[in-house]
Amino acid sequence: MANASDPKKIVLAYSGGLDTSIILPWLKERYPGVKLVCFAAELGQGDELAGIEEKAYASGADEVIVKDLRKEFAEQYCFPMIRAHAIYESDYMLGTSIARPLIAKHQVLVAKQTKADAVGHGATGKGNDQVRFELTARALAPKLKIISPWKDPVFIEDGLTDRETAIDYAKQHKIPIDQSKKKIYSRDRNLWHISHEGAEIEDPASEPNWKHCLVMSVPVEKAPAKSEEVEVEFKKGNPVAVNGQKLAGHDLIALLNEIGGKHAVGTTVLVENRLVGMKSRGVYETPGGTILYEAHKALEQLCIERELYHEKLRLATRYAELTYYGQWFHPLREAIQSFMDKANETVTGTVTVKLYKGNALAIKADSKLSLYDEQLASFAMDNYDITAARGFIDLFGLPMQVRGLKHKPKV
Repeated sequence: MANASDPKKIVLAYSGGLDTSIILPWLKERYPGVKLVCFAAELGQGDELAGIEEKAYASGADEVIVKDLRKEFAEQYCFPMIRAHAIYESDYMLGTSIARPLIAKHQVLVAKQTKADAVGHGATGKGNDQVRFELTARALAPKLKIISPWKDPVFIEDGLTDRETAIDYAKQHKIPIDQSKKKIYSRDRNLWHISHEGAEIEDPASEPNWKHCLVMSVPVEKAPAKSEEVEVEFKKGNPVAVNGQKLAGHDLIALLNEIGGKHAVGTTVLVENRLVGMKSRGVYETPGGTILYEAHKALEQLCIERELYHEKLRLATRYAELTYYGQWFHPLREAIQSFMDKANETVTGTVTVKLYKGNALAIKADSKLSLYDEQLASFAMDNYDITAARGFIDLFGLPMQVRGLKHKPKV
């Protein structure tokens, strides 16, 4: 029997994957009479959305809405992140993290459009995505109810405790899924990356099964024996062209994914610290993003003044944490973004990146706004006051000299 507090209409962030697929029939049982709107975002996940409307309706959806958000994703989410040069824990380029606030934002817009009183998601109670979806909803539409089945005690009581039981539930309810108990990777794919978790990847002492795991890239052993150079043009920190060809953001990233994936660029194995506390191991493929980050770094080093660049490096770590933690719409992330955008005003020019056997190396960079002075950088002492260096060192080293005199450190 329905309760007065039960949601009347839920907009579910729907991917067609295992977790969200089993939720549809379960929500119908949990909340009798509830209307379910499945919202799917096209973010460049390949053919994963093929037949998604039919699948959603067959699983219990009352309405299905699909939005193509690739351009917005690239230019309003990935590009700001590139300008920040944000990387979580040295290796993770935030491919899932950066997509979730965009999906959740449009989920809220669909809720307003369809007059729904709740939004829902299929993220588990152990993962990061539950936080990303729910923080975005709280920030943008704080009055909406949030339905999270994997944190509902009834869900657990119904025997849905892991991916294996979810597969059994899908079979019982005749829900078509790609996963099996032999092939049980949990994947998230979009224009920026694809992540892989589960199976042998969960064991840090085991090498991932590259043959079965990789999707966007080839194993390094199968990369061409000949290197390839790719030129990327930036304007104010935003990539605008590849090899002289002007492209929209999503097309630019897709092209670099193809080029980088062919050379095994951008594959990372990472044990990361999840927001909720535990460590998890994943394999990430970010071929295009790796090329863009390498090129952007080279241009920043050329065009940004030292103190500004050093402070930017420090803030990039905080920016990455905020993004990973689901705080994209937090005022601190927005304030840091303003700093990053200001710092990138001079990051304009072209960079050539050489790709070879999993490596991406910036080998040439050119900018009209470069701060590099060949004469100053050389070993020649012409037109340089060598006596100024003596006084500079005397003053710069004075605190250390005084400490040495007073404390008499052991050598």
